[in-house]
Amino acid sequence: MLKQLYSFSIEDTKEVEEKTKEKRKNKDGTEKEVEVTQKVKKEIPFKFILKEPTRRELEEADMEYSIEMSRCIKKGVLTKAMLAKKYSDTGGLLAESDANKLVELYGELASLEADYTKKSLANRDIKKLPAKTKKEIDELSGKAALARRDIVNLESAYQSLFNHTADTKAQNRIILWYITHLTYYQSPEGGVDEETPYFPGKSFDEKVDHYYLREESEDSLFELVAGKLASIISYWYFSNQPTKEEFDKIINDIDGTT
Repeated sequence: MLKQLYSFSIEDTKEVEEKTKEKRKNKDGTEKEVEVTQKVKKEIPFKFILKEPTRRELEEADMEYSIEMSRCIKKGVLTKAMLAKKYSDTGGLLAESDANKLVELYGELASLEADYTKKSLANRDIKKLPAKTKKEIDELSGKAALARRDIVNLESAYQSLFNHTADTKAQNRIILWYITHLTYYQSPEGGVDEETPYFPGKSFDEKVDHYYLREESEDSLFELVAGKLASIISYWYFSNQPTKEEFDKIINDIDGTT
């Protein structure tokens, strides 16, 4: 049984084979019952489960973020901090106060993430952590999430400016990592009894290949669920301990329900 971050249900129309029995007359006028198989369209319920990541998975995702950041910087793509610093020094599209605030927030987030990584790597077995150390790690995680939220809120007014920075590309990469590693599904009627990885594969590249294969093949179930997965994972990543009610609201907003 998976430890769940969140789960939701969705229905997809599938063509399935359905067996029925019919009475037919023999040549001598007597009746006999025969089994007939026909294809019918049916609403199949699917349950999607977002697994709560383990500490190892959190570390692997952070590593993927760092790799993507380094790759982009080597190609000459500016980070958000570099871009904000540039505008805070020279002026431009960013208001000076916003640019200075962003520089401050980026510095705070980097410091928090460095402290979090240091404490986490030094204490790999979280079950054996002293309560004080665990509390410190949780507080660092919470503060980092709040800093990310403040950054997102401030950046929203300048979204087009930050769309092509190394940070944005790395954030998109880590969101994709979490989607492909944390998403499971099941549907007894759809032939998926167990909680099964929605994007199979041993490596991130293999999982991403399955992600794009579903996207390019215009998989009807993927089309129904892709936006929800991205919205839930993104909200979770940028928020501080989001609640089930907040996740429910996101799903309801996407479905257009209240």
